[in-house]
Amino acid sequence: MNRITPLILAVALFMEQMDSTVIATALPTIAADLGVGPITLKLALTAYMVALAIFIPVSGWMADRFGAKRIFRAAIVVFMIGSLLCAISGSLLFFVASRFLQGMGGAMMTPVGRLVLLRTTKKSELVSAMALLTIPGLLGPITGPPVGGFITTFFSWHWIFLINIPIGLLGLFLSSRYLPEIEPIETAAIDWRGFAFSSGAASGLVFGLSVLSLPALPIAVGATATLGGILCLVLYVVHARRHPAPLLALTLFANRSFRAAIIGGTVFRIAAGATPFLLPLMLQLGFGMSAFQSGMTTFIAAVGAISTKFIARRAFAAAGFRNLLIAAGIGGAITTAANSIFTPATPIALIMTMLLIGGFCRSFFFTGVNTLGYAEIEDGQASQATSLTSVLQQVSLALGVATAAAILEASTRVTGETLSLGDFHLAFAIVAGLSIFAVLPFFGLSRDVGSAVSGYRRAPEDDTISVK
Repeated sequence: MNRITPLILAVALFMEQMDSTVIATALPTIAADLGVGPITLKLALTAYMVALAIFIPVSGWMADRFGAKRIFRAAIVVFMIGSLLCAISGSLLFFVASRFLQGMGGAMMTPVGRLVLLRTTKKSELVSAMALLTIPGLLGPITGPPVGGFITTFFSWHWIFLINIPIGLLGLFLSSRYLPEIEPIETAAIDWRGFAFSSGAASGLVFGLSVLSLPALPIAVGATATLGGILCLVLYVVHARRHPAPLLALTLFANRSFRAAIIGGTVFRIAAGATPFLLPLMLQLGFGMSAFQSGMTTFIAAVGAISTKFIARRAFAAAGFRNLLIAAGIGGAITTAANSIFTPATPIALIMTMLLIGGFCRSFFFTGVNTLGYAEIEDGQASQATSLTSVLQQVSLALGVATAAAILEASTRVTGETLSLGDFHLAFAIVAGLSIFAVLPFFGLSRDVGSAVSGYRRAPEDDTISVK
């Protein structure tokens, strides 16, 4: 395997993933400079996620039509331009529009980066490559807030965006020099109606859920957008069944391993989306930690995530996708539930140990589902598979934050009190209970599913047991 390829892609994806959360702690400072309230400025967070949701569906078609490497480099350029415009913004409208442009670039980076990896990596080496590519998605939400707080405190918020320029230039140089050329392939004309329905569904759900969980607009706006997204989703399903070449092929779900990976990953990602939202708030509001202290405490999960890179290939070869995904999913649910019993009296070493194990389990799970989902997909379907996967990831992460926020809101309404530690405990318990359902789709798979990718081979006694 050309090891520099996943490394280049991982660095670019980390830049995109971190930037989606890095401004969270800088919102009050940016809002003050722009002369608006912090709640109003949350529109910038929403604009970024909406842009991702709109343009991810078409990214696969563009990569096929114009070449994956070319689109990946173009995405970096668009992301850099958006970053520069964010840094020089002097008004709310200009800032929100710049974040939307950033999101357009980010929408191309993630699925096209995966597509480049799929088309340049042998299946037998895909687990190791995907383990590296999974890390940015786990580190971004964890490192974003503390990095944003550090830059804002010791420099200025403008550097949150300006720092993307040298990173982007490095990414352009490395990708131009080291990424292999991937020739365009013959594609049908773009499915414009499918694009309208799919982008309407994804953006409506992401925007609506974001407004419901982080209200910068009236709740009625969020509810209307969510319902509109659901309507567009229904219309897209009807359209895709009739269209000969739909933008996102729902026939992919006929593949059992792809279907299990998508369903299991989507459910599990709800907890993954809720935890970075709940944990810093609990540590600050419930434990009395500063933003920096909570950031340094939660960062230990990144160590667990990174550690899987070194053992993922051997672990999946020894245990197989099915067994390891079930174990990692259960471990992730248990470590999420552990947050529901932490108090200020809990030793910090115990809290950090559980966060470390949680990061380890989540990284294994996402490496597994991200690889298994493509293990039995034909090369001609790879672009649609990466686009469909990325869309569902954005929706499930937004759903995770919305679910956590809804639980907190409902709990405070029932008790009639302000937000307390007990409300966070309840939220973590419910989210953990939901995430355990993520392992159910994998029980129906054979033990050697995806063995061409994982390298797993059944022992003779396993075959005997299965016959009985």
